[in-house]
Formats: sequence, structure tokens, C-alpha cells
Amino acid sequence: MSLETLVKFSNRYGKTDGFVLAGGGNTSAKEGEYLFVKGSGTSLATITADGFVRMDRAKLDAIWQKTYSADTAARESEILADLMASRADCNSKRPSVETLLHNLFPQKYVLHVHPTKVNGLTCSKSGKEVAGALFPNAVWVDECEPGYILASRCRTALTNAKMKTGKDADVVILQNHGIFFAADDEKSLDALVDGFMAKLDEQLKAQPDFTSVERYDAETAATIAPVLRLLYNENGTAYVHFTANKEIMKYAESAEAFSVLKHPLSPDHIVYCKAEPLFLEDFSVDGIKAAFTELKERRGFAPKIVFAKGVGMFALGANVKEAKIAADVWADAMAVSDYAANFGGVRHMAKELEEFIVNWEVESYRSKVSLSANADKPLSGKIALVTGSAQGFGEGIARNLAAAGASVVIADMNAAGAQKTADAIAEEYGVPTIAIAGNVTDEESVKAMFRDTVLSLGGGLDIFVNNAGIVRSGSLEEMTKSNFELVASVNYTAYFLCTKYASAVMKLQRAAAPEYMADIIEINSKSGLAGSNKNFAYAGSKFGGIGLTQSFAMELAPYGIKVNAVCPGNFLDGPLWSDPEKGLFVQYLKAGKVPGATCVEDVRKFYTSKVPLGRGCRIEDVAKAVLYIIDQKYETGQAVPVTGGQEMLK
Repeated sequence: MSLETLVKFSNRYGKTDGFVLAGGGNTSAKEGEYLFVKGSGTSLATITADGFVRMDRAKLDAIWQKTYSADTAARESEILADLMASRADCNSKRPSVETLLHNLFPQKYVLHVHPTKVNGLTCSKSGKEVAGALFPNAVWVDECEPGYILASRCRTALTNAKMKTGKDADVVILQNHGIFFAADDEKSLDALVDGFMAKLDEQLKAQPDFTSVERYDAETAATIAPVLRLLYNENGTAYVHFTANKEIMKYAESAEAFSVLKHPLSPDHIVYCKAEPLFLEDFSVDGIKAAFTELKERRGFAPKIVFAKGVGMFALGANVKEAKIAADVWADAMAVSDYAANFGGVRHMAKELEEFIVNWEVESYRSKVSLSANADKPLSGKIALVTGSAQGFGEGIARNLAAAGASVVIADMNAAGAQKTADAIAEEYGVPTIAIAGNVTDEESVKAMFRDTVLSLGGGLDIFVNNAGIVRSGSLEEMTKSNFELVASVNYTAYFLCTKYASAVMKLQRAAAPEYMADIIEINSKSGLAGSNKNFAYAGSKFGGIGLTQSFAMELAPYGIKVNAVCPGNFLDGPLWSDPEKGLFVQYLKAGKVPGATCVEDVRKFYTSKVPLGRGCRIEDVAKAVLYIIDQKYETGQAVPVTGGQEMLK
């Protein structure tokens, strides 16, 4: 069946490297009086039969008999209405903007794609002449407004070609746009595509190089990204995707090297990356703000692609999908520029056509549909890092943050466990989640942990949860100096180190957006609210943690950073307490903390009896407190008890 074949080759070409951008391109099949054409905003790589719109070919043909408004906006609105009215099923999707053009071909199957190598030819100064010599039977169409005007030009060009040769053309090359292939069966279509690409490959001497670079200035990149993120969206619900490779560094070398990319090459580059990128040479907050604001005010849109001289490329978006698509599309722009060097150099789109695409409703619709993402959760767009989150409280907090829509960093010394947890959270909640191995007691490791977070997960940080902790109980006679210092190092000193580097990122974001607010949350303990017999090392570190929380809150308040603590009661069912070898029940039994206790169960009963609500603290209890702290905007320096009434604020 035609539709089955259509789905098959659409998926195949949609997954072929370098053939489509952002799931774009479109395909069609004719079946008697109907044309099945790709719906706008769908992806060739994943499209199913339901993604195609069944069009009445007679109604499409009738469009050519109509006269439309001379005003561009009015004309496009009228054309859209007629296209929608030409659907055989009125409640179906919006058809591809190229539907009229697809219907012009007499061949059964049509493939319209934007191969990077082909666009090296179509976006070059000598493209038309070279195409005429290499592909004499192909039809070349000079750049023009897409949609109705393009279809009209192609209609004339196809008619003229048939009059000249007596045959129907099967290849149409569109200047600064892409290419159409048409055939009556899948095998012939593949042969047509393969033959064209093989002949083109013979001409391509200059090639792009996307191999990795050995070194790049990660420190500087990590100070630029947070500023760009908040300039793009002052609420901090944006995503910055950073990349550095040999191809990028070639264009980032200087403003002169970058100049070839200052103007768009094709409609897709405008749709997904806007019509002008930004080149930065001043990396101060004020310098970045000035350059970003100047472009935004001059062009009426925020840049989506930013190159920093000698540093790399930043792609900006409302979410991870949008930012990564922008990065991929701009990689295509660089590759097209390199391939165009084989044909006399780059030919940019005409200024008037550029402005048409910028304001064209059809492309705006296509972009909106293809980039749509779930943003209805309270923490959608936010980025959180939770230390010690491979398991236990930390994992539970990370899961709840992810369930609320946040992108999450699973930071833990247990690299394998962190990766396993990150993978599970990403799969379950569908949010970007990464694992970073780090030692919170080592300053260089902490510094790298936050730098890698910025560069690998969205360009900034909104929520830091200091969860990593350790317990070593014992009496004064039993406690060793090394164990005492270990507890202090993990529970107290590490909180200082992590807050130092987390707040540095948050301060950059606040400098870019003066109303922006962020959160630092320490997972403390009820032992930070009241002393703990024969557990002074732990209690002392937690008392100190509350002192740090209050002090950090005062220092960081001018930067919009709220600093609070959550003080959980005893997590009696978790591994910290119940591990049969190292758990606190065993430790406390051995330390004699519970008078008369002869077994672990005696210790459990003793601690359960101390809670008015009659049970130990649970992960969800702590997670709800964390989410409450993030949600409220007028509390800082607080220690919130989550103890079932065992410890209360006075």
C-alpha cells in the first residue's frame, strides 16, 4: 500500500545523518484522487500513518485557479484557509506548507529534504552553475518566499522543463533551501537519491571537522552560561547547551572568522536559531548583558546561538529539546558553510526573504508544534543538584524534584550508583538527569562538580540540596580523632565548600536578572536541634550546619538566594538505621545508647516510642519539606523540623 511505503521511506530518510534538520523535511504519496502528505510539525524519523494528512487533489488543483491578495500577510492567511479546506478529513492535522508543491509532481512518491551536503551547493555563490553542469536534468529554482510563491515558481519551472525535454523532471533543487526527489516506487526513489549524492560527494574537497578538542576554557564557559540563561529568560526556566569542538573553535577564533555565520543560509536556520547569532568578546557580566541586549533590541528577538571568542558555542532554548535542536541546526549551518567553500563560497539568503521567514506564521507554527514540551509542572525548567543522592534520602529528594519537573544532577562518590539512579529517574520522569561523581570534602572536586553541572545540564543552577552526610557514633572514650574529623568534614566543612561554589553560579544568574531567586537547602537532622547522647560528633556537625545556614542566609539574601535547612527525624526504615552491619541500630546497641537494650529490636522500639506520631521519618516527608521551602518566597535562615513532633521549634 502507498501509505505503508510512505511511512517506511520517511522514517528511513528521517533517520539518515545529514538529511533532515530538527525532524523537518516532508514526504508524500499519491493514491488515486488523494495525496497523503506529512503533517506540519511532525518528524520524518518517527512519523506513523496517523502523521500524514489526506488531501483532496482536485481541491488542491483548484487553488491555482484562484486569485489571492497582493498583501503578503493576507495572501498567506487565504492560502492557509484553502489548504485546510482541501483536507479530505476536516479534523486532521495541518498539512505541510509544501503540500501544493508535492501535488505538482506526477510521480507517486515525493521526498523533500535538506541534506547538509546538498545545501552546501544550494547556499553557494556558484551553486546554480555547478548544479546545471552536474545535474542537467534537474530543475533549479532561485530563492523565493516558501509556500504559495515557491510552489508557483516550481509549477512554472516544471512546466517549462517538460516542454523543453518532453519528460517530467524528478529532481528540483531549491536555492538556499533544499531539494525534492520524485519517483513512482521506493526503489527508483532510492536510486535517484543515491546517484545524486554520489555525484555530489565527488565535488566535496573541503569538509567540516566536528572532532573533539583536547582542551577548552571550561572555567570561562561555566561563568558565561548562567548569565546567558537568565538573559534568555529572567525566571530561570531556560536551558543552555554548551559545545566545543574543532569546527566550533574554528569559527570562534575571531569576529572575522565568525562573520560568515552572521547571516542565515536557509529558512530552517532562522526557524530554529533565529536570524542572527551573537559573538562575544567581553565575558564580564556587564559585557555579556550589553551585547545580548543590543541584539535583542535591534532585531526584536533574543539570540539562540552565542559564540564566545576562543571558548565555544552556547545554544539557548526554553527547554532542553529546543536548545539541543538549535545546537544541531547550527552545526548544520557551519557544515553548509564549509561545503559551500567547494562552490565559490557562501551565498546568504536575501535580506527581504530573511525578514519574511522571521515573521512568517507558517514557520512559527511549525517550530511551535515540533518544539512543544511539557512545562506545566511547578519546577519545569529548573536545575537542581543533590549531593549523596545515589540512594536513601538523597535519591528520594532527587526523585521528587524530578517529578515536579526539575532537571536533576545525581552527585555522589558512588559513581556507578549515581549513574544507575540518574538513568532510572530520567526514564521514569522524562527530565534531563545526569550523574556526577564527586567528593564533597575535596575543594577541587566540588569546584569541578558545579562547573560540570553548568556545562552539562542546562547552563546554570537553581536548587542545591546539601544532602551528603555521615554518622559515627560513640562515647567520649570510644570516639577517635579521625572519626570525629571525618564527620565534621562531610557534614560541616563540605556544606561550606558546596555552598561556596553553588552560590557563585546563582550570583551570576542574579546579576543577569535582578528579580531571580534560588535555593540552597541543607538536609540537617533533629540532632541539629537537640543534643544526642553518645553521638556528639554527628550532633555537633549538625548544630554547626544550622549556624552555617543562618549565616549563609544573611550573606546571600542580597543575591536572592534563600538558604534553609530541613531537620528530619529518625529514618528508621532506611539503610542508615537498619543496615545489619553498619546501621545506627547496630551502632547504638554497641555504644550502649539505649539502657537495657539487648538487641536491635529493643533499640528500634525505643526510638519509635519517642515520636508523638508513632513512626519514623520517611523520604516523602523530607521531600515535601524541600518542595515547600522552594515554593515559598519569604523564608530564609530557617530550620524546618520534620520529626513527627519529636523535636519542635521553640
